[in-house]
Amino acid sequence: MKIGKHTLSNGLRLVHYQDTSTQMVALNILYEVGARDEHPDHTGFAHLFEHLMFGGSVHIPNYDEPLQLAGGENNAWTSNDVTNYYLTIPKQNVEVGFWLESDRMLGLAFDEKSLEVQRAVVMEEFKQRNLNQPYGDVSHLQRAQAFKIHPYRWPTIGKELSHIANATMDEVKDFFYRFYAPDNAILAVTGNVTFEEAVSLTEKWFASIPRRNVPTTNLPQEPVQTEQRRLTVKRNVPLDSLYMAFKMSDRLNPEYYAFDMLSDILSNGNSSRLKQRLVQEKRIFSSVDAYIMGSIDPGLFHINGKPVNGVTLEEAEAAVWEEIAVLQKECISTFELDKVKNKFESTQIFGNTNYLNIATNLAWFEMLGKAEDMLTEVDSYRSVTAEQLQQVTQKAFVPENSCILYYMHECI
Repeated sequence: MKIGKHTLSNGLRLVHYQDTSTQMVALNILYEVGARDEHPDHTGFAHLFEHLMFGGSVHIPNYDEPLQLAGGENNAWTSNDVTNYYLTIPKQNVEVGFWLESDRMLGLAFDEKSLEVQRAVVMEEFKQRNLNQPYGDVSHLQRAQAFKIHPYRWPTIGKELSHIANATMDEVKDFFYRFYAPDNAILAVTGNVTFEEAVSLTEKWFASIPRRNVPTTNLPQEPVQTEQRRLTVKRNVPLDSLYMAFKMSDRLNPEYYAFDMLSDILSNGNSSRLKQRLVQEKRIFSSVDAYIMGSIDPGLFHINGKPVNGVTLEEAEAAVWEEIAVLQKECISTFELDKVKNKFESTQIFGNTNYLNIATNLAWFEMLGKAEDMLTEVDSYRSVTAEQLQQVTQKAFVPENSCILYYMHECI
């Protein structure tokens, strides 16, 4: 895979890959701003901007209409670490994509009506997903339980509904001009467009946007957890649920790959350990899952499950600890390890056959270090040994590094 790179004088980084098998082009812009960059008393802003960025910019009152007329589609997502915007468009209309993305990087319309509309949309989303849905507040509870200092202690939707409800236009403008800047963004261009065309269009449409000298964010480091944290809540939900979380390494630590593989060993597929032993054989859980937070800074390894009727949360938790103890005492077999590695390899290879996925990955890996690292990701998983998995399990999956949440059905 030939990856091209170019950096504009204003700091915008372009990464490129040409794919002539498609008649489409993808533009993916990753802004290095997420919920972790918010003030603790003004949360939810990064997610709010995911909506505001489609509400009109300096010279373009309606973002979607010209893109749709050009045969394009778009979407976006926000995490605690980054905000990502992407579009796909036929190659003959690719300049429309550069025009649209550059104008909203230059500046939004900052219309009071647009702010009101998008604020209402985000508030309704907060209510539907987190306040009025069974188990909707789990993320808020778990993050506050696990993180005491680091801004991962609130989810991307925001810590409180009032933070978005009370957001002023001045606060919104300040957040935009602090973070949505060429020197805080990576533009990945993939599909049927040459590197020379991509550089030319990037220079034409983005070079005049002023550098904003985005300050380096010095986030507070979460202190090492030294004792187990437990919380029990009662809610109007149909079933009791168990939520366990363990502190894990940051994204650039080699141990990250071990944690990711352990989540698959425990719960990816019916033959995984928790699903085979605790769902199918022992019938302790009706459903169980394990996954990682996937954050840039040290995050969480989650194990969640709903016990079957008649099994208490205490019994369910004890069963999980028993499975963890097996991982700590016995090395994973070569067969089981190879099975998980093969899944990772097939997922990576399949994902990188799509030009839009490649654009997303190029931007992400360039932000982490360099785009070329996406080409060695499979090797990073392949190099993990059974001994390393056992060591990580012994170190991380211990009571003093755990946060346990009992989410119980409340009789009304």
